[in-house]
Amino acid sequence: MAGDPELGERFRALIDPLRYPGGGVPERDLLEIRRIKARIESERLPRGADPTTHTKIGRGGLADVEWTVQLLQLQHGHALPELRTTRTRAALAAAAGAGLVDAEDAGVLDAAWVLASRVRSAVMLVRGRAGDSFPGDPRELSGVARYLGYGAGHSGELVDDYRRTTRRARAVVERLFYGP
Repeated sequence: MAGDPELGERFRALIDPLRYPGGGVPERDLLEIRRIKARIESERLPRGADPTTHTKIGRGGLADVEWTVQLLQLQHGHALPELRTTRTRAALAAAAGAGLVDAEDAGVLDAAWVLASRVRSAVMLVRGRAGDSFPGDPRELSGVARYLGYGAGHSGELVDDYRRTTRRARAVVERLFYGP
């Protein structure tokens, strides 16, 4: 943001009650948010993509963590200014620090977010273009694995580690995002 800092602060004060409503998210809005996310999961995954290895909208991937954190921000940002950040990991740490998320659950979500981000970056470096899924080509997958510190011939371990990490994250998302 550029310009008059005082004007910027007045604007934030004006919009914060809209971004972080007092009392959190009304039940009807919560249901709609959950419905939208479920629809994205079912409709936006590319045809033929494996939901267990899609880093963006696959199970336990970036979107799962980000939607969960953003829901916590909507629900509690009015009372906890430390949640008011665009940085997913910082908001997750703030939520854990405030006791909104169990430290172990926060660790699981953080680990999944970091791993999915690293895989996504490695895919871009290996392929030379953006990609949200693990490469199907064994040579490219081997390159991603090597970039992430796995030895030659151990790309299967990377895929197994990723699936294990994101499966644990999805279980946390099921409780925190879709919960009761």
